[in-house]
Amino acid sequence: MTLTIETGRRQKVAAAAYRARHHALNMGEAQGQGYIGQALGAADMLASVYADQLRYRPAEPEWEDRDRFLLSTGHYAIGLYAALAEAGIVSVEELDSYGCDDSRLPMSGMASYTPGMEISGGSLGHGLTVAVGIAIGLRHQGSTSKVINFLSDGELDEGSTWEAAMGASHHRLGHLTAMVDINALQADGPTAGVLRTEPVADKWAACGWFVQRVDGNDVDELLAAFDAVNEKADINGTPGVILCDTKVGRGVTLLENREKAHFMRIEANEWQQCREQLTAGYLGSDK
Repeated sequence: MTLTIETGRRQKVAAAAYRARHHALNMGEAQGQGYIGQALGAADMLASVYADQLRYRPAEPEWEDRDRFLLSTGHYAIGLYAALAEAGIVSVEELDSYGCDDSRLPMSGMASYTPGMEISGGSLGHGLTVAVGIAIGLRHQGSTSKVINFLSDGELDEGSTWEAAMGASHHRLGHLTAMVDINALQADGPTAGVLRTEPVADKWAACGWFVQRVDGNDVDELLAAFDAVNEKADINGTPGVILCDTKVGRGVTLLENREKAHFMRIEANEWQQCREQLTAGYLGSDK
């Protein structure tokens, strides 16, 4: 992939991802545990969407002409809340209520509670199906809004995902983009051991999608992939998928090396160490 990303654009997204990772650590500390690894691993993906791709109005989360971002993986809600705070849709102060009673920010994403949360995710395999329906509905309304669906490699185990993939291609939903977080980990263990999905790029291509596979923790590659997908969609209405290879706990060495990383318990004396490692890594990068 040829990378010609303008410096200011890259820096904007990288800075948003860095702050979002700090937000996720702060939310996680309040509970002492959670899906921290996924939030850290997907931060660059979410930042590329909210800081660069999505059309929205922070004060009007239900604005009719908004682009739609659908989080199929409801347990990644902690990561999305961090992105929503960076986008100004929820306040940074409200993040302190994460997972608490009567909070608008429950541990699993629910559209009825949270501004900017388009669907209640968590039943894996449903997100892309809903995204296809929304994309078709927007077309019938004459809308130019885009639909971006975030799903996980674990969801590729689900037959409904592939039915939706075939449907999107059949209906030529060029305004639909799927982002797949390929972190190689599921609740039951390594993805390859649960149900082998590779060669995943070939499978999406066989369903009629335009495929880009990138390092999901590399902002340049993410933005270049979006540019390529958007250009292809403009040409012939082909839906696009960005397959993002990510690392659970990205940016925090202590968590990157955890063996049991799907749902993490982090000790009270480790949170500050996590923040220090995150800051040191960001300041030592060229972002």
